[in-house]
Amino acid sequence: MALAQPERRGPQVLNIGEVLAQLSDDFPAMTASKIRFLEEKGLINPKRTPAGYRQYAESDVERLRFVLALQRDQYLPLKVIKDYLDAIDRGERPENLPPGVTVSPRIVSDELAAELHGRARALSEEQLRTESGASVPLLQSLLDFGLISHVNGKFDEHSLQVARACVQLESHGLEPRHLRPFQAAADREFGLVERAVAPLLSRKDAASQSRAAEAAREISELCLTLHRALVQDRISRMES
Repeated sequence: MALAQPERRGPQVLNIGEVLAQLSDDFPAMTASKIRFLEEKGLINPKRTPAGYRQYAESDVERLRFVLALQRDQYLPLKVIKDYLDAIDRGERPENLPPGVTVSPRIVSDELAAELHGRARALSEEQLRTESGASVPLLQSLLDFGLISHVNGKFDEHSLQVARACVQLESHGLEPRHLRPFQAAADREFGLVERAVAPLLSRKDAASQSRAAEAAREISELCLTLHRALVQDRISRMES
């Protein structure tokens, strides 16, 4: 009797519900509407059946993980993330990736999943001190002045970025008590961003919520660019 030949299987194909199931643990707020929105923006390009149904490959899921991780952890606008993906698709390593984010020259499912897994870290005070180089008194001052915060004793990546910056500023004689205007400015800028995206936020559908989040990131980036340009202008006048 002839031995049965093992069944040959092609690449796994997923429907949108199965994609959501794979992403739900790391990105519980993900919806089908947001996946379609990201497709509209050119960040993923799933194949379609003759009837028009989307078919997602594992590589599409990993691209989504990459996009969502950079949005969640780095607050990057989608157009910046798309530039990274375009570079990867050309076989290049993207320039100017945020600190701590690495990708292989090509998006390979297992490699990229491993690199992005656990990007949203919860840091203990000891870990925060070790990774930022901040002293105990400096961290306490940052907490006292509201520049960093914790939830049940755990700090996030944003607190780490603030602490690292403040360590460097301290070496220039700038202490946390001098930095309160930054917190006030951040609150004012957030108010501007919130006002700008209010019309989108008032709509309750997932696509509008996604567009509001993307617009907020883009406006925030533009505000930072404006702030940097204004400060550099003042510095150039001082040097002239």
